[in-house]
Amino acid sequence: MPQPLQPHIVDPAASRDFAASVVSRLRSAGHEAYWAGGCVRDELLGRTPADYDVATDAPPEIVRNLFGRRRTLAIGAAFGVITVLGPKSAGQVEVATFRADVGYTDGRHPTEVIFCSAREDARRRDFTINGLFLDPLTGAVHDFVGGREDLAAGIVRAIGPPAMRFGEDHLRMLRAVRFAATFGFAIERDTRLAIERMAHLVVAVSPERIAAELRGMTSGGGRRLALELLEETGLAREVLPEVAPADEAGRRTWRELASIVAAIDEPSLPQALALLVMPGQERSLAAIATRLRLSTFEAKAARWLHAGLESLGEAADLERRPWSTVQPWAADTRGPLLADLLRARAACGRGDAEAAAWFTRQVERPRHEIDPTPILTGDDLLAAGMPAGPAIGEVLVRIRTLQLDGRLTTKEEALAAVREGG
Repeated sequence: MPQPLQPHIVDPAASRDFAASVVSRLRSAGHEAYWAGGCVRDELLGRTPADYDVATDAPPEIVRNLFGRRRTLAIGAAFGVITVLGPKSAGQVEVATFRADVGYTDGRHPTEVIFCSAREDARRRDFTINGLFLDPLTGAVHDFVGGREDLAAGIVRAIGPPAMRFGEDHLRMLRAVRFAATFGFAIERDTRLAIERMAHLVVAVSPERIAAELRGMTSGGGRRLALELLEETGLAREVLPEVAPADEAGRRTWRELASIVAAIDEPSLPQALALLVMPGQERSLAAIATRLRLSTFEAKAARWLHAGLESLGEAADLERRPWSTVQPWAADTRGPLLADLLRARAACGRGDAEAAAWFTRQVERPRHEIDPTPILTGDDLLAAGMPAGPAIGEVLVRIRTLQLDGRLTTKEEALAAVREGG
């Protein structure tokens, strides 16, 4: 089976230098150009940006001419965006012409864009903390929307009337929650009230976009706050209706589960979903996975982890159980994720800490110990005279159980047990 292509690893320093060189090249050609959006926010917060965006007064065709057709992609040209490709270690930079968006009709994309000034461009963006421009050559910050003040105060505030910003792009409501949780910020009062009033509109956003935001919320450092804000604003009821609480008791349980999600060492969306879905509600997991169009891996992982929690989550006697009943969970490649969940639950008062620690040790044992080679195969049974058929599979399962529990250790013992009906 061919192996998937591995993405190039981007060096943060190389990425930063390349993004600065893009600004420098545009400036040398007589154009206004700055870093824009999230990379500026992260720079000012002392964080390493994941990527860099450049805003300029140069039209898309000029940008392509400056950097060359072979080094640019025009996928977003209709919205004034050209992707400039850097060295492999530096990644790429999106260069967007200053623009104003006109005529949102689908709750996500503008029907038309018009090129404008930097000030007007800043005013069409989502939140003040994302509406800043930075000159990487001089360090000067251009703030037309009060973003620096909100960064200092720890506030997520919509630019302009919140209802207008969320009406243009419904996904912004989820982004507000993710930003607040990621940075430990508060959502400004009017912005939050608008989210609460308009939460029902988020279902118009594509499932893939919603899933991407939920991945960011459940895998980041502020995941407890993210889940709490999702519930408090009413967004959980819209994006996760299968598990969103309906009363005060449900809200208390949701907050408890949010604290467990926060205790996970290596969090992921499948782990969070496995926790949020109540025992016996496997169908809810399937419904969530289908509606959000999760990958096959994520959907299967969530279901498997949920089943693992039901089987092992409340146990205090794992070490005393027959190994054959625990081994399928420990030997699975997703065993470390389940161990992580068991430890997080125990840390929050659900489940047994010693049992979680014991299971973790089993997962960490050498592969040949937790998943030894079967001592008997179907060919062995056929050679011993057993007729082909379903009975062979049943016998192999029985012999494997006895092997894992240490009651059989050799092929000869296994064949003898088969002859004896053991």
